[in-house]
Amino acid sequence: PLTRSKTRIVKSGKEPEIWGFDGSSTNQAPGSNSDCVLQPVFTVPDPLRGGDNVLVLCEVQLTDFTPHPTNTRAAARKVAEKYADMTPNFGIEQEYTFFQNGRPLGWPATGFPEPQGPYYCGVG
Repeated sequence: PLTRSKTRIVKSGKEPEIWGFDGSSTNQAPGSNSDCVLQPVFTVPDPLRGGDNVLVLCEVQLTDFTPHPTNTRAAARKVAEKYADMTPNFGIEQEYTFFQNGRPLGWPATGFPEPQGPYYCGVG
């Protein structure tokens, strides 16, 4: 999915409104049926412009207000709402390779090692 941006100036303190755009300009709709809807879902202070400026995250919707096919956030939101009473857990796996003489440690000087298996999570 691509992240796109639009700039809009609104009166200070006013909540972001639903906004439309031409989806054919972003390859999200054919020219014959190009209207798309931007539904504001989250607002944060703009760290670059500062002042009263804000960034508004929007979901792209079709004109009937159903999620646009490119709107992968809508599916993620449904899952988050379904499991809102649970605590999410994330695991990080740090991958790295030791090198010796310009080759991964334990690799033969010429060629490649045997197929993965015996040395998985090991050296040599």
